[in-house]
Amino acid sequence: MSVTFQDIEAARRRIENAVKRTPCSPSQWMSDVVGAEVFLKLENLQRTGSFKERGALNRLLLLSDDDKKRGVIAASAGNHAQGLALHAAQLGVKATIVMPEGTPLIKVARTQQFGAKVVLSGQSYEEAYQTACDIRDAEELFFVHAYDDEAVIAGQGTIGLELIEQNPYLEAVVVPVGGGGLISGVAVAMKKVHPHVRIIGVESAVLPSMKASVEAGELVTLPPQSTIADGIAVGKVGERPFHLAKDLVDDFVTVDDDEIARAILFLLEREKTVAEGAGAAGVAALLSKKVKDLAGKRVCAIVCGGNIDVNIISRIIERGLAESGRLARLDVTIHDAPGALSDMLGTLAKARANVVEVHHERAFVGGALNEVAVEVVIESKGHSHVDDVIAALEAAGYRAKRS
Repeated sequence: MSVTFQDIEAARRRIENAVKRTPCSPSQWMSDVVGAEVFLKLENLQRTGSFKERGALNRLLLLSDDDKKRGVIAASAGNHAQGLALHAAQLGVKATIVMPEGTPLIKVARTQQFGAKVVLSGQSYEEAYQTACDIRDAEELFFVHAYDDEAVIAGQGTIGLELIEQNPYLEAVVVPVGGGGLISGVAVAMKKVHPHVRIIGVESAVLPSMKASVEAGELVTLPPQSTIADGIAVGKVGERPFHLAKDLVDDFVTVDDDEIARAILFLLEREKTVAEGAGAAGVAALLSKKVKDLAGKRVCAIVCGGNIDVNIISRIIERGLAESGRLARLDVTIHDAPGALSDMLGTLAKARANVVEVHHERAFVGGALNEVAVEVVIESKGHSHVDDVIAALEAAGYRAKRS
């Protein structure tokens, strides 16, 4: 069985009163950077903070009465868990969710708040999935797969229907890819109505499982890896999404964690919207110019999720600032003399660099005995400003370099 356009239309009729129709908002900031007319499909504005509830609800509504009585189980890194938990509770269906032990606390807490029983097991999605299968067999529960399920794929495909109506002249859609349910559903919907629209998948550079599978012509399993895009950290894509994506998706690109961090920061600062790592992957691909031939085109990036731990936001902001050059660490060598440190800091002030942290080292410094190493962290306007700061330090007689 394959997912059809009619399946997606039927899914929308089922879920339209319970799932938000999210905006497809123009982004002038991104348009200026990318050189295209860029729109953002803000699925992070769903009640559960992710597109996942579309597919979860569609699957729940198609369950038999017997399956509903027995209850459901799923494995999820967090977003599918929340979508399933919320709508299962509203339908009076018992839900058990198995999540990897490293799942962000906010996703665990919200899944429990929505009414599901949470079991933490394994270091990766694949290990959590195996535990979920064991519980399913032992307790005779219905397994709701996060992406390898026709009903789930059809539910995610309703995003494609909304895009067709909200922006009928789109020429490219950029979609984050984990297990493949989202991109395959969107591709089925959009290619049916507008076959000319380019569908571009974006994966984490450390786990490009769909790209590897399409290039190999068969499902490929990649070893677990750590990434800030935990929502798309899937080592093996679904069989159903794979067969749909290999025929309908035009291209796959990858982004690394630094590029994702920069995209999260960009969305926070410029678009005033919060995205998790997976949710920002499409934006990262556009900002990093990974998608070619977009000049002057009308493009949409799906911001598929916004469930991110506040502590991780703090770290990602710091990483994004460092990646963009707005936070820099410099190694500066100065004379070991009274007032030397003050003079060096004065040079930084004149160069309009804001000092965040200073570490002064005497004992473990090579070279002359009358020299001191200073590690200084500064806030700047960007990479070119950091270069100017280093030049100002050298002009004042200091040896300076990026750390």
